[in-house]
Amino acid sequence: MKKIKDVYNWINNRFKKYLSTNILFLTYLLTSVLMGLLLRYNTIGKIWNFKALLCDVVVVGIIGSFGYLVKPKKQFVYFVTVSVIYTILCIINSFYYMFYNNFVSVSMINTFSMLGKVSDSVTTKLRPIYFVYMLFPLVMVLVNKRLKKKNYYYNVGKEEKGKAMFMKTGFASLFALLLVFVFVSGTEMNKLRKNWNRSYVVGSFGIYLYTANDVVQSIAPSVKPDLGYEEAHEAFKEFYSKDRNREVNDYTGIFEGKNVLFIHGESVQNFLVDLKINGEEITPNLNKMVREGIYFSKFYPQISIGTSSDTEYTLSTGFLPSNNGTVFVNYYNRKYESIQNAFKKRGYYTFSTHANEGSYWNRDEMYKTLGYDMFYDNEYYEIPEDKLSEDFVGLGLSDSAFYKQFIPILKSIREDNSKYMGTVISLSNHSPFNDLEKYGELDLSIKLKDGTIMPYLEGSEMGNYLKSAHYADKALGEFMNMLLKENILKDTVVIFYGDHEARLSRNSFDLLYNYDEETGKIKNELDPTYVSLGNYRYEMLRNTPLIIWTGDYSLSREINDVMGMWDVYPTVANMFNLEYTYPLGNDIFSKSEKIVVFPSGDIITNKVYYSNFNEEYVLLKDEAIDVEYIDRIKEYADIRLELSKNLLVYDLLNERDR
Repeated sequence: MKKIKDVYNWINNRFKKYLSTNILFLTYLLTSVLMGLLLRYNTIGKIWNFKALLCDVVVVGIIGSFGYLVKPKKQFVYFVTVSVIYTILCIINSFYYMFYNNFVSVSMINTFSMLGKVSDSVTTKLRPIYFVYMLFPLVMVLVNKRLKKKNYYYNVGKEEKGKAMFMKTGFASLFALLLVFVFVSGTEMNKLRKNWNRSYVVGSFGIYLYTANDVVQSIAPSVKPDLGYEEAHEAFKEFYSKDRNREVNDYTGIFEGKNVLFIHGESVQNFLVDLKINGEEITPNLNKMVREGIYFSKFYPQISIGTSSDTEYTLSTGFLPSNNGTVFVNYYNRKYESIQNAFKKRGYYTFSTHANEGSYWNRDEMYKTLGYDMFYDNEYYEIPEDKLSEDFVGLGLSDSAFYKQFIPILKSIREDNSKYMGTVISLSNHSPFNDLEKYGELDLSIKLKDGTIMPYLEGSEMGNYLKSAHYADKALGEFMNMLLKENILKDTVVIFYGDHEARLSRNSFDLLYNYDEETGKIKNELDPTYVSLGNYRYEMLRNTPLIIWTGDYSLSREINDVMGMWDVYPTVANMFNLEYTYPLGNDIFSKSEKIVVFPSGDIITNKVYYSNFNEEYVLLKDEAIDVEYIDRIKEYADIRLELSKNLLVYDLLNERDR
């Protein structure tokens, strides 16, 4: 009994001594781990994950161990410097997640300069809670001040053996990290290695291990560009050696030889279609196109961190965008099979136009790679310097002025070329949707039977978005009328697509669908008219409209199958009789199974929505499915995600010698 008591006393004394002589390190460790917890709370909301907590402790411990190599009197400088770096890391990631629903990658450094060009969109989303992280370094400053008063550093300096503490702390942390990986499943390790779903990695392994992993993955291709090439090349060849014969269907060649205009609708989401407030249509011109054209009501962009540019890339090539950097900026010098070049082979003149700077998203360089003959950027438009001008809406030239100034350019193109394929990129409906005086009149309040006026959507994020979309739709209608007046729509197909979601919050949709007119509050979930946004309904509301329309005759059909941006190239190619080999999507009119894979690893089919983050699915039809079905679509997704990544990293379509 005495021996047990002696052992207990020895351990207790050693523990107390450790606590009393490592106060600064432990303060650094605790504040850093709390920062990681706060980050998960501010972003994914997944806080209490033991593995993520342990990973935070381990990584922070390893980095902190180097502080013991510094003399005690100077250790504070090291620890507070690292703490400030963590603070900056957490602020940037919290802010970036709020805006892009993703986490920052070091491979995106080249894109940071573009944030200044959309500063209004950025600053309107700032929240004070994103700066709470600054309190943690301040805690260290206060602790350091108190320790100095107690002559702590002098006393510790007499006993501390820096190298020994460095070794003990470092090895203990590394051992804990080893234990983490011993108990991590193969699936979890695969997700960490591939880093497709950044939210999953941060939620499961913490922000610090995610960042370390991201740094390694981002620089590895440039340090050893051929590492893994042979394996990737063989997998690529094997995939395309299988029979992928194209099917002939009712839409094969129906538009052969016609001109085509792609209209890139900035932030136009599908819920706008046929939406009425106080009996007024929000998008009457879009609705008209929906009624007269082929309308794909379950169409999903497949964007990563490159937003609009990701949409352009996936539409052009049929491949998924990168999760490490953006294709337009980081991989613009690769070789791609593109829809632009497919049209060029048929004798088409190809162009794109946008009233923004040509360097934004590196479009002026990437467009050459994709095969555009010409890019009519802001240099071809008269953009007012005065932001108060009616021709300046949101971030730049108003859609109305843009379309008017583009008509002469398009007439010239039509006169000089027998056939053309062009992309027209709008701008006015870009967030932050705050140019309210320019959007025109749209009353979003509600008048009750007793005459009381309730604000409803007025002054809300959703209300501002609807006003912006209403303005953009009006400009679209003006554009279509000008095309008709100039006889440009003859022998021309118009393909309208929303490029990505508007990043509206769940609360905004709650306000739209669940507003109680009598109380002015959100309905209770028990209300029979309550529209639930659970079970991934909110995620599925991020889809956008795709419409294929021609003035030559009415197509008038709605396609209810799920469709991704990667399916546009094969579908359009079938309609225009274009050649293609590599797009990963499918002709939507073929008999192929309809599967949409997102860069995060999420999947939607006609039957299910699968969440890669939560590793669960919800049924979309009253139809039983088995585990084999989920495993099969997951394998389908994994293969195509890996092919998309390897195409970019290893430039697999470039047959140069290695």
